[in-house]
Amino acid sequence: MSKPILEPGVLTGQKLFEVLQYAQENDFAFPAVNVIGSNTINAAIQAAKEAKSIIMIQFSNGGAHFNAGKFLDNSMQKAAIAGAVAGANHVRAMAKAYGVPVILHTDHAARKLLPWIDGLLDANEAYYAMHGEPLFSSHMLDLSAEDLDENIQTCKNYLERMAKSELLLEIELGVTGGEEDGVDNTGISNDKLYTQPEHVLMAYDALKEIGNFTIAASFGNVHGVYKPGNVHLNPIILKNSQEHIRKVHNLDKLQPVNFVFHGGSGSTPEEIKEAVSYGVIKMNIDTDTQWAFTSAVKQFMDDKDAYLHSQIGNPEGEDKPNKKYYDPRGWMHQGEKNFSKRLVQAFKDLNSENQFAYFYDK
Repeated sequence: MSKPILEPGVLTGQKLFEVLQYAQENDFAFPAVNVIGSNTINAAIQAAKEAKSIIMIQFSNGGAHFNAGKFLDNSMQKAAIAGAVAGANHVRAMAKAYGVPVILHTDHAARKLLPWIDGLLDANEAYYAMHGEPLFSSHMLDLSAEDLDENIQTCKNYLERMAKSELLLEIELGVTGGEEDGVDNTGISNDKLYTQPEHVLMAYDALKEIGNFTIAASFGNVHGVYKPGNVHLNPIILKNSQEHIRKVHNLDKLQPVNFVFHGGSGSTPEEIKEAVSYGVIKMNIDTDTQWAFTSAVKQFMDDKDAYLHSQIGNPEGEDKPNKKYYDPRGWMHQGEKNFSKRLVQAFKDLNSENQFAYFYDK
């Protein structure tokens, strides 16, 4: 089968759904990277260009606020809404400039962050009215810490609105452990880290007739960094969930659900491969790319330390200027390059490298 040819820009609606289906049917998944501004956005898009694939770029609520500027007050989620919208427009412009297809997403939104999602849905609907597509590709609601029925009902209500502008919804069942973006689940009870197949079926039944969705089902996932062996992942939960839905509904489709892998940083290639084989089409990556960016900047600072104590004066002479070393463009680009390099490795781990042909290659 020939590789799908994709035009640059943000994928939405039916095109997005077809791409996700293609990934599932061909046993690969996309890295979904959290970004906080133009530096990480551009580095993520560059990684996709090198990997000849699609990148999922996503803003957390905190990342969106950071993109707007921590100077701004975030009462009523105004700064996070503005930062996410500004970031979306930057992604759209740069995706076309780099010639890369992008899936544009927002990450975990607990109930207290629903006003943020509401504001973004307003922006999507306004964009849809003007352009015939939403500003974003998809949004995530994370109500996994709540009662299951309440979680699913709220997601159903939101998908009913989102489907009108062809947005995809990502939901979470079961809790991802660890800490990310100010949400601390380090003390969560062990049973909540493992989603049950019947819970996946409940969500599937509630949402399948309304619109497109993905499910982040927990199988022991943990946010953050950890030593191999310290976290027990059980991807077979995903396989059991697929089989349970097939049996109940007598479906021919082997994998009726598109799953999402949260807490992917630090996972082994074998764990990733197994999860993808059970219908995972997206794996979140944040902790590892944060380290990639920061470690490269630190290396630059360590290497050029003698040039970074004053504007003038260094080992080459007391009157020698240091501008080319302390110019942020120099050391920030080192972070960008290492960020991008780590993402290219993620494409390889997820088997999504070189899975597409770009429009400009025709």
